[in-house]
Amino acid sequence: MVKRYIIFALLATLLNLAMQWVSFALYSGEFSIYIAMIFGTLSGLVLKYVLDKKFIFYHKPRSKKDDGIKFMLYSAMGLFTTLIFWIFELAFDAMLDAKYLGATVGLSVGYIVKYYLDKKYVFKESF
Repeated sequence: MVKRYIIFALLATLLNLAMQWVSFALYSGEFSIYIAMIFGTLSGLVLKYVLDKKFIFYHKPRSKKDDGIKFMLYSAMGLFTTLIFWIFELAFDAMLDAKYLGATVGLSVGYIVKYYLDKKYVFKESF
C-alpha cells in the first residue's frame, strides 16, 4: 500500500505541476503564481481523491451524497496540507526562483501529513 500511495502522490504532483505550467503558459501577469497554484491544487485534489478512495482506503460510497460528503471532508483535510505546499512553493520562488522545486517539496511533505489525516478522519471506517 505504501508503494501505491507514493506512486499516486507522484502522479498527483506531476499533474499539479503540469497544470501550473499550462497556467503560466497561458497567463504570466499579476498574481499568476496564485492562479497556477489554484489550478494545480484542484486538479491534483480530484485525481488523488479518486485514487486514494478506490485503491488506498478501499472506500465504496453508498450513494452520490455519501461520495460528495467524503470528498468535502477529504478536501477539508487538504486545507492544512495545501497551506504547507503553498508556503514551500512561494518561499522557494521568492528565495531561489525555484517554484517547481518548492512545489515538489511542499507536496511531498503535505501528502505524508494528508495520509494520516485521511486515515484518521476521512476514511476511518476502512480500518
